[in-house]
Amino acid sequence: MSGIIVIVLIVLVVLILLTSTIKIVQEYERGVIFRLGRLIGAKGPGLFLIIPFVDRMVKVDLRVVTLDVPPQDVITKDNVTVKVNAVVYFRVVNPEFSVVKVLDHIRATSQIAQTTLRNVLGQVELDELLASREKLNEMLQKIIDEHTDPWGVKVSTVNIKDVELPETMRRSMAAQAEAERERRAKIIHADGEFQASERLAQAGAVIAREPTTLQLRYLQTMTEIASEKTTTILFPFPIEMLKAFGGIFNSQSVAPPKAEKTDKPK
Repeated sequence: MSGIIVIVLIVLVVLILLTSTIKIVQEYERGVIFRLGRLIGAKGPGLFLIIPFVDRMVKVDLRVVTLDVPPQDVITKDNVTVKVNAVVYFRVVNPEFSVVKVLDHIRATSQIAQTTLRNVLGQVELDELLASREKLNEMLQKIIDEHTDPWGVKVSTVNIKDVELPETMRRSMAAQAEAERERRAKIIHADGEFQASERLAQAGAVIAREPTTLQLRYLQTMTEIASEKTTTILFPFPIEMLKAFGGIFNSQSVAPPKAEKTDKPK
């Protein structure tokens, strides 16, 4: 009976040793090996052996990490307080540095991203923040990557997601946008009036050279009026005809008779 117990204990010890010796690392992972506290190197992917109770392995994920930067209160260069959040994409390129040089590379990258976001956006005006996001994204990516490079972390992309404006500022911007649209509408209307006046001047010059064109226009207007279902029609009458009738009436008019002189009785 005691022999069976011994065999069972030996089997358990062997299984524990095998579990501690055989390590499997996935394709997207690396195993950083420490031997008696000293860095040996990174191994993987696949299966490899370590010395039990002597070696210690730390797994590091090499996949891209999507980090949401929480909303930050930012005071822009023109003294406007806004809330800005962003997203950072990074991955570990040196697993040894990510374990040896920093305690938690994900948390450290998050803190660097938050402080850099406040510092960079605090140096620009609100209009630039709203209109030049691509430029600011590249600036943020470069600065954050410089800080995380000693940790073996590569920041590939930084994107500003939302810019939350105060309510008063949103109303002011809406009023400004409406005024700008009205200004453009007035300019377009004025340009249209100017072009129409030029066309009318050209048409007047043509009519002055060719008087028959006025009669053609008159007939065209009559055709358009006849096609409309209206109860009242304004009939245009040429001024030239009025002048002709006026000449006839003047020629036929008779001067009033002169009063005869009569001799008054003495």
